[in-house]
Amino acid sequence: MNQTLKQNSENPTLTGTAAWRCPSNIALVKYWGKKGRQIPANPSISFTLQDAHTDMHLAWKAKNTPGIDLEFTFEGQLNYKFQEKIAKFLESIMLEMPFLEQYSLNIASRNSFPHSTGIASSASSMSALAMCLCTMEAAIEGLPQDEAFYQRASHFARLASGSACRSVYGGLVAWGKTEALEGSNNEYGVALTEAQIHPTFRKYKDAVLIVSRTEKEVSSRAGHALMDGHPYAEARYADAEVNLAALLQAIGNGDVTNFIRLVEHEALSLHALMMVSNPSVVLFKPNTWEIINRLRTFRQETGYNICFTLDAGPNVHVLYPEAESGIVERFIREELVVYCEGNYWIADRVGSGPLKLEHEEG
Repeated sequence: MNQTLKQNSENPTLTGTAAWRCPSNIALVKYWGKKGRQIPANPSISFTLQDAHTDMHLAWKAKNTPGIDLEFTFEGQLNYKFQEKIAKFLESIMLEMPFLEQYSLNIASRNSFPHSTGIASSASSMSALAMCLCTMEAAIEGLPQDEAFYQRASHFARLASGSACRSVYGGLVAWGKTEALEGSNNEYGVALTEAQIHPTFRKYKDAVLIVSRTEKEVSSRAGHALMDGHPYAEARYADAEVNLAALLQAIGNGDVTNFIRLVEHEALSLHALMMVSNPSVVLFKPNTWEIINRLRTFRQETGYNICFTLDAGPNVHVLYPEAESGIVERFIREELVVYCEGNYWIADRVGSGPLKLEHEEG
């Protein structure tokens, strides 16, 4: 037995558990393009969701052999594809978390939302993984669960899946260095303070309209790679900087009109970039356009502050103030749901962030 493992055998935390519920998020200014080790090419900002989340349970037990020892289950079933992905991630952070090879790890994960629904499962699952790992680290090393804990969790979430770093906090969360936001950086997400958010944007809702449940045609990794050598890449990154600064101002002032303009511009810019990439990628479906057109007509005719955004797929996130939810949700049910696959949509809202779970999954 080597010296490290001997020290571990004297550690009172020979076994332990950690469990977190972490939400997904929906970007308002999009992160699209990266460099180095998961460093964003432009800053982004997102709403953290409430009900679309991943529950993850981690159990660890000391062992005497080196290397990563992992068993992973998803929705109660062994999942070797994700187990391999997580094992590779754990190996990639061994220099920062060297204790990992001293323990056998058992991870169980479950989502509150179905697969391929336009909700970023990598954001919720990888933030939950990072929170569990940092809880394990804190237990072993005797560290507090303070602001540094959350920054470290956001850092590791970023390394697993870029946008996951924003899901470590609730409300509105920025990621990426920008002069428009003090404290912003490329290493971890930064939550906006209450003083930086007008009351209108503290209670916003997100209806996810499922145009297609088919798995997206291009992975996030491949999508980001499309920005390498893209003819409009530099213009896009500059545009994102300007949009983020303007959006922060709108969020602080309660300027819903500019919020709508900027969020929709960002969503369409993301898809325009993919359409003119090489190879070209078109992710919109006919019903995506139908929803967008009907939403805009409804807004013009009624004055309600409804807008849309999209991730890298055909499904539409409909954003609106909670105060307008009655009329807007009736409009969704009566006029938009018909364009959803199986009339399926998900009602969600801006949430408060991760929740530490106290009990093991049964």
